[in-house]
Amino acid sequence: MAVAQKVAIDLGAGENVSGLWLQPTKARACLALAHGAGAGMAHRSMAALAEGLAERAVATLRYHFPYMEKGSRRPDPPPIAQAAVRAACAEAAELAGKLPLYAGGRSFGGRMTSQAQAALPLPGVRGLVFFAFPLHPAGKPGISRADHLAKVEIPMLFLQGSRDALAELKLLEPVVGALGRRAKLIVAADADHSFHVPAKSGRNDKDVLAAILDEASAWMKAPPGP
Repeated sequence: MAVAQKVAIDLGAGENVSGLWLQPTKARACLALAHGAGAGMAHRSMAALAEGLAERAVATLRYHFPYMEKGSRRPDPPPIAQAAVRAACAEAAELAGKLPLYAGGRSFGGRMTSQAQAALPLPGVRGLVFFAFPLHPAGKPGISRADHLAKVEIPMLFLQGSRDALAELKLLEPVVGALGRRAKLIVAADADHSFHVPAKSGRNDKDVLAAILDEASAWMKAPPGP
């Protein structure tokens, strides 16, 4: 197994954030992978995504948003978060060379990536991968967080749990459907926002994550349609 290498990502104006670059020997794609709101790039859930994708021939660049780099618990305002996404994607493109480049992330990180893409296309990025897109706050169902997705003109893959409290399926399914052929939704039965499943489901979290990573890696290694 390849070992993640530490990198510094230049945000401009003398500011950097940390990154972790993991490239398997026979990589066939690369994903710029942003963390969720409450846990940084080195959290076990992020490591599991990166290591699992590496086993499936996908390189990853995990990175911190500025607030996480500074040890704050308050997520950055969207313009700052989106600038970090843009810088990380540029760094990933340099590291990946000729590998097909994708971008996305866990929860908040995925949403900030899609907002960045909607505002101004990320150079070289072929598609977006969302691990548990946060459609709405827990207990406050709504779809306004998805309004910007109509401006995203590249393919999108949504990987969601059927029990995700931040994305009720009855709301998410029509949102994805309205995006047409450029969006695909994969639902993990019985999984919550962290892709955890109850024992009574007959599966365990490891099985669920493996299935999700199989879908994500296959989608990135086979160019998605328009």
